[in-house]
Amino acid sequence: MAAGLGAAAIPQAVALTEPVGFTADDLPTWQTNGIVWALAQSDGVVFAGGTFSEVRPPQGASGSSRSALNFAALDAATGAPTDCELSFTVSSGTATVRALAVSPDKKTLYAGGYFGAVNGVPVSSLAAIDIATCTPKTGFNAAFPATVRGLAVTGDTVYAAGDFGQVNGETRQRFAAVDATDGSLRPFTANADEPGRAIEVTPDGENVLIGGDFFEVNGTDTHALAVVDADTGALTKAYPGFIDSRSVVKDIDTDATGFYTGNEGTGGGVFDGRIALDLNGFGQRWRDTCLGATQAVESHDDVLYSASHAHDCSTVGEFADGRRYHFLAQPTTSTGKLGWFPDTNDGLGEGIGPRAITVSAKDGVEYLWSGGEFTTVNGAAAQGLTRFASTGDTGRPTTPVASAESVKPGEVQVRWRTSLDLDDSRLTYKVYRDGSSTPIGTVDAESLPWERPQASFTDTGLAPGSTHSYRVTATDAAGNVSGLSATATVSVAVSAQPYASAVIADGAELYWRYDDTVSPYVADSSPGDHSGVQSGGPALGQGPGAVAGDSKAFGFDGANDKIYSDHRGTVGDSYTIETWFKTTTGSGGKLIGFGDNTTRNSRSYDKHIYMTNWGRLVFGAYDGSTRTLSTWRSYNDGEWHHVVGTQGPGGMTLYVDGERIGSNGYGGHQQYAGYWHIGGDNLSYWPSRPWSNFFHGQLDETAVYPTVLSADRVAAHYSLASKPGDTVTAVQPTEDTYVNAGAPSSNYSTSTSLAVRGTSAYESYLRFTLPEAPAGTELVGAALEVKTNSASYAGSADPVQIRPVTGDWTVGEVTYATKPALGSQALGTLTSPTGPDARASVTLDTAAVEAALGGEYDLALTGEGTDSLWLWSTEAPASEGTPKLILTFSHT
Repeated sequence: MAAGLGAAAIPQAVALTEPVGFTADDLPTWQTNGIVWALAQSDGVVFAGGTFSEVRPPQGASGSSRSALNFAALDAATGAPTDCELSFTVSSGTATVRALAVSPDKKTLYAGGYFGAVNGVPVSSLAAIDIATCTPKTGFNAAFPATVRGLAVTGDTVYAAGDFGQVNGETRQRFAAVDATDGSLRPFTANADEPGRAIEVTPDGENVLIGGDFFEVNGTDTHALAVVDADTGALTKAYPGFIDSRSVVKDIDTDATGFYTGNEGTGGGVFDGRIALDLNGFGQRWRDTCLGATQAVESHDDVLYSASHAHDCSTVGEFADGRRYHFLAQPTTSTGKLGWFPDTNDGLGEGIGPRAITVSAKDGVEYLWSGGEFTTVNGAAAQGLTRFASTGDTGRPTTPVASAESVKPGEVQVRWRTSLDLDDSRLTYKVYRDGSSTPIGTVDAESLPWERPQASFTDTGLAPGSTHSYRVTATDAAGNVSGLSATATVSVAVSAQPYASAVIADGAELYWRYDDTVSPYVADSSPGDHSGVQSGGPALGQGPGAVAGDSKAFGFDGANDKIYSDHRGTVGDSYTIETWFKTTTGSGGKLIGFGDNTTRNSRSYDKHIYMTNWGRLVFGAYDGSTRTLSTWRSYNDGEWHHVVGTQGPGGMTLYVDGERIGSNGYGGHQQYAGYWHIGGDNLSYWPSRPWSNFFHGQLDETAVYPTVLSADRVAAHYSLASKPGDTVTAVQPTEDTYVNAGAPSSNYSTSTSLAVRGTSAYESYLRFTLPEAPAGTELVGAALEVKTNSASYAGSADPVQIRPVTGDWTVGEVTYATKPALGSQALGTLTSPTGPDARASVTLDTAAVEAALGGEYDLALTGEGTDSLWLWSTEAPASEGTPKLILTFSHT
């Protein structure tokens, strides 16, 4: 815990994930050319000790490097060096500063490590520095013949941990206490058999908390952690068997109610995380078993900040083994991570990343400083030192990736992958329709770097057959707004989509249709909002898909392509898994399954359907033994096939193409938290294991249900896949132009824009060649879609009427003076977009359009107000902005 912050009220960060006190935006800070091992602070100055020889300005800043032999003093608010310069040197070997601590009165800085002089004044691995004058105190003469790695200071005593076996010529093994004024040895004796690395005094001053590599203290079994009497060193609390024998305590910090350890282990699966213990009785409060070598812990305002390279927090219900997170924050009361994720790289030396943390305050702002061996912070060059402030959150959330779908008449589901903000886990999303600047919906949702689940909004009351566009933004609590998502355009269903409606009605809690057009998001069409993440680069837009009218599926390369769910969860006693596949592979692979990892091979994996090398299908679950059902025939014939596996208390059943293949009575499966995988995951030790874990072929329409689907419903799904839904056709004008009452003889047929206004009048004309209705269908919806051009004045506050053209006109000749006659009955009224580059659509009279199918059909856009509307024409360079007639046909 940072010493000497004083009692003044410090303004805390606003609009951050409570109770996090710092933004994730790193501030410009002077850098070292080596490793920073230790930090301390006093009155707005931060002291850094380590193994380095110079400091330099932050990347891109002016200024020159300065000599700094293993020590630097820096202004907490500016990140620049102060005029305090100390050189820690040694006559042989490599000098290093490994521990720093400030006295309670903030007058003295104590430095420990391995060195023989400070500014030429002889010392022996422990020095006392007068902070006011920045000079070593010559009256302090403690002699440590080996490295000092940890320090703690009271009003009259300095406690040390390290590698030493003697202090001032007397036996003190790995822990010792000396007088704070002259360095004379105290009676305190806590002899340990292996190095000491961490030491802290309890707030009441009665006990000392010690940590390190040891297995015994004063001859008593206690590994890595112990509580000893502050005067004598006698054991107050031993911890035999409490910490893994391959794990050591690297750091200890205290607050008013507890103390916290940072642990580093050696070997796979060893304890690498943090432990919280209560000062009252010294018992465990919680244990965070994340893997990743914790180097430093800092308790501040009820939050425990830690420096590590955490890469696997699956044992506490968080991210699976994968990328490294070098900073974490969590409440001092629990293991759950808070939304604070600045990051570094592993850096120099051992590749650990950050190694020390302290908090300092200046001018009403708090700063969290970190030092270590990193060479980047938040992806930009920064070596050895970084800092974060309690104010000034300027980081914008990432831009949402959005899509839209209409399965039910009159409704559109807008869904998006939640954004990432490194210091705000809860964000507010706003949904905008048709280019409007006023949101139609607001949704709050949580997201973390390892879990960015789907959020969604259902837009209702829409005209069937109309076309609408949607965009989404994310805003953090500080008011930082992301960019607008790319536009998602959708035609509103006139009739329910047969297959998709059945899947949703039957209770799917995950439904991936693979109509996505961007990476890495896979949208979920179910109410469960369980989106997926593409890994390895599946091929998008493969087709035709498995369901009638579906032109898209995903292609998988059989090497490393797969999809995994963006939400960690468990599977209940009953479930159904369903997917469509198409392949000619001879190397098999997993189609769908559950596993405990994401991008890496799972260690627990079952509830899956996979294909053997011969093209046969296997449905398997694990209850202590592998329980499977398999097909007798092969399905790698290049055709679309439907496969379903169900399991419940009554057993397992496998279906292919709507037919029951087989059943058994095994109702159990392995219980663990994990993720759904499509296209690949571990298959080791399963019967008829294929050559490849990964499937080579196409997959479509994957669904997971929390119930057992009946045979009738499985057969119904297979049958409905061949029943066509609506057919939507977009028709662009063959010709378009506008006329201008202010220039009655001018022709604008080559203009890239169209214009509409009542006074003085602009009118626009569109000519379409309409298709015949597809066989067995009838027109059930017609809509005109337009887009404003990029001019700042393109939008309009006035409505626009869509009317049939009854007179003749020729695009290259028509002028206002020769404009054609129009029908008196409007086909529809367009609500104009109010800004530039915005889409809008209007539903047209279906009967009038249907009568014109198979021939030419001319429309006019007219207005009655004085505010002009400017639209892209067919001559515009971007075809996606030109007018379109959207026709929806349904099967009779």
